[in-house]
Amino acid sequence: MGTHNINFSEQFEFTGKVKTLSIVGIILGVAAIAYGFFAGDKVMHERTFANLLLMAYYFACVCMSGTFFLAVQYVAQAGWSASILRVPQAMAKTLPIAAVILIVVISAGLYSHNLYHHWHADGLTVEGSPNYDAIIAGKSVFLNVPFFLGRQVVFLGIYSIFSILFVKYSYNEDLAGGLNSYRKSFKNACIFLVIYGFTTPVFAFDTIMSLEAHWFSTMFGWYNFAAMWVSSLATIAVIIILLRRAGYMQWVNNSHLHNLGQFIFGFSIFWTYVWFAQFLLIYYANMPEETVYFYKRFEYYKFWFFLNLAMNFLAPVLLLMDRDNKRTDVKLLFVSIVVLLGHWVDYYQMIMPGTVEAHNGFGIIEIGTALGFVGLFTFTVLTALSKKPLIAKNHPLLQESLHHQL
Repeated sequence: MGTHNINFSEQFEFTGKVKTLSIVGIILGVAAIAYGFFAGDKVMHERTFANLLLMAYYFACVCMSGTFFLAVQYVAQAGWSASILRVPQAMAKTLPIAAVILIVVISAGLYSHNLYHHWHADGLTVEGSPNYDAIIAGKSVFLNVPFFLGRQVVFLGIYSIFSILFVKYSYNEDLAGGLNSYRKSFKNACIFLVIYGFTTPVFAFDTIMSLEAHWFSTMFGWYNFAAMWVSSLATIAVIIILLRRAGYMQWVNNSHLHNLGQFIFGFSIFWTYVWFAQFLLIYYANMPEETVYFYKRFEYYKFWFFLNLAMNFLAPVLLLMDRDNKRTDVKLLFVSIVVLLGHWVDYYQMIMPGTVEAHNGFGIIEIGTALGFVGLFTFTVLTALSKKPLIAKNHPLLQESLHHQL
């Protein structure tokens, strides 16, 4: 590829149909949430809170993993990705918004007792109370509202600070050139990866696993990490492919898509490995306090249970096993969308049995809330993407990326 044909000042224009559809999605989401809170009974309120948590968590996790993607590329000193970094940077730049929304949803859920009622309810930790629960009382040093919300704020705050720094250094690099900003990015990426590696499991324990506070799994954090990471990779692939179709980022070639496809393929297998290892250990132990987690999902969510495996394991493995499929934008786009929908099902399986217990329907609330957050994600990420040129023109490894061939 000749670099003389590349417009290094190319910028994305966020206008027209995409912008309109994203705003329509947000409006539909607000309407669905309002319907769940004001037109329904207690069960509808629980479903609405559960769906808000699902989508707020999904939104935050994809943006967090966009920051993780940047850090991995800097630490690995990867050259292939230098020309596509603006996309995960836009996701990272959106993380502070996603973090605030998630904290608001969690706080509202705690206040209303609609989300974390398994450990945050009256009398659970008070000896002599009719609601006293010895197991929850034993965990109250960790599972109490001030410490719980404090961890959320600290973790999401740290991730957001690093995401802003990575974006800032990249834009400074555009203006000043040289290696100073790249070295800062490398140094901060090393620090971020250590913090992220130790805290994301705890973040998953808090936000999702504590919905069923009697149960725990030491593998649950890595199971969530795999889900958020592969979802982020699929999101990056979708955005890049759609940008190429719209006439942007023509320097991205089939080899870049191949790398993204390899990551999606490999980490879909990793997600399945962690999922199955967690399931097998609990099944083999056959202890009531452990098997109850999967009993609920077999009893009330059997269709979703098997759909989860089909979308997140069978689809990416069978469709991306072939080399040509990883390099074909139509097939990679299809698989990426399936993976994104599949991990919505994955989070649905994680959250619903611990909040609404039995399956209480699927309809306007679920679809509308999902559309609202998809619209919000699209609007915020594409707005961030439109602010700066689509290529980091002074990245020291840019030429390697522009001539990337596999």
